[in-house]
Amino acid sequence: MPRSRLLKNAHLLRSYGFTLLEVMIAMAILAIGLVAVYQSQSQSVSMAGDSRFLTTASLFAQSRMAEIDADPGAVVSGSGDFGEDFPDYGWQAEVGDVEDNPLLKKISLTVTNSRMTTRNAYKLVLYKAVP
Repeated sequence: MPRSRLLKNAHLLRSYGFTLLEVMIAMAILAIGLVAVYQSQSQSVSMAGDSRFLTTASLFAQSRMAEIDADPGAVVSGSGDFGEDFPDYGWQAEVGDVEDNPLLKKISLTVTNSRMTTRNAYKLVLYKAVP
């Protein structure tokens, strides 16, 4: 085979591969994309946990507030939990007077989750007429 043809074929073989710089740029682009995907996944898991807490806590708060509203003698400050099925959830009720209206009581009910470290409280307020 003539020498010029060998050189031409060698040049063609070298041009089919990737250089180190091209591989490094491709890896950098891939890394940036994966970081964005993992951050998005982490954020969606966090938001799902927050949504689960807010849904559960609001239902517990409404239930406990309905019990307080139904029983005239239950309008007192106190605290408690929601039983064995939900050991992480607790509630605390505070009853106070309304400054401008002596015929109303302000009932603040806070439901908390002891397992969560941030955004672990849900507060519900009811103004109830005093008989």
